[in-house]
Amino acid sequence: MSSGGMSSGGMSSGGMSSGGMSSGGATSGGTASGGVAGRSGRQSGGSSSGGAADGGSPSGGMSSGGMSSGGATSGGSSSGGSGQTLPKFVGNITTNGQPRSDLATYWDQVTPENEGKWGSVQGSQGSWNWGGLDNAYDYAEQNNIIFKEHCFVWGSQQPSWVNSSNGEDAVRTWMQTFCERYPNTPLIDVVNEPPPHTTPAYKDGIGGDGSSGYDWIANAFKWAREFCPNAILILNDYNTIEYGNDNSNIIKIANAIKGAGAPIDAVGCQAHAAYSMSDSSVQGYLDNIASQTGLPLYITEYDIDVADDNQQKSIMESQMTMFLNDDDIKGITLWGYIVGATWLSNSGLMTSGGQMRPAMTWLMDYLGR
Repeated sequence: MSSGGMSSGGMSSGGMSSGGMSSGGATSGGTASGGVAGRSGRQSGGSSSGGAADGGSPSGGMSSGGMSSGGATSGGSSSGGSGQTLPKFVGNITTNGQPRSDLATYWDQVTPENEGKWGSVQGSQGSWNWGGLDNAYDYAEQNNIIFKEHCFVWGSQQPSWVNSSNGEDAVRTWMQTFCERYPNTPLIDVVNEPPPHTTPAYKDGIGGDGSSGYDWIANAFKWAREFCPNAILILNDYNTIEYGNDNSNIIKIANAIKGAGAPIDAVGCQAHAAYSMSDSSVQGYLDNIASQTGLPLYITEYDIDVADDNQQKSIMESQMTMFLNDDDIKGITLWGYIVGATWLSNSGLMTSGGQMRPAMTWLMDYLGR
């Protein structure tokens, strides 16, 4: 989320939702009708206007190197539906609606901040706006970094025209059209911020509570696997490694949908408030999710909202070292890096002109970038 956005997930016991529309919103790029017509192969060059650097034609949009030498651990990988393996990464998000041209210099994975949310892509029934997603996906392909979709189903920033009567058809069409257009997508937040944080208005139309209590979530994962069979499918939520109730809740949901046959591959922990917690507490919650679900973890939206440079650097050193050395964590995505263009006002790591705060300098040195 960018500053000035419309946060719609609220807060739970001090934590934060991932939700706001950035100033980029559903970025420019026109309204493409017809869904996947002419685009399913993702031709090189695409329609990227986000400063994508010239580069090779990587397969799968995956980083070939993962963690570079220079202090950070190089171990750890994650597997998707067909057994594809990704290296452990440290990535970031788009800035004001598109990847900055320097993103691949510092990060080996990219998540579209708002451009991949269904409400940004299909705000009007029958009309598709792919401009922002094209930019992010093409940038990842051209720069050989990992692309992560955020997100398919959520209780916020979803099309207002989707309801219980048309929900199943609409959700399946959205997933199928996305997966045909971006076939090399290796990571997907399938359901974002499940109850009690948010609930989509069309929940009953895609399965409702059902026998598992979360059949609608299980169905979303089943359909995502049907249309994107090679992707790592993630259940993403906030406060899960900061507060006990939320930690227990994500474990309950993950195990319930597994029992209902959902092909869930990983749990995403947003970690927006982790910087304010003790390392031992955060590590304990991480271990609890991994041990009780048997699933790998991703840190999906990490930021450090601290104005003091030295304090921010100290937290970065301790928590990023912890994340990178935890074998259960398969990748870390920071939620913005440009000062003045991040969701949390003091979480920026570098000015738009390239001047790094000490936390960024330390991280780049540690990663050998």
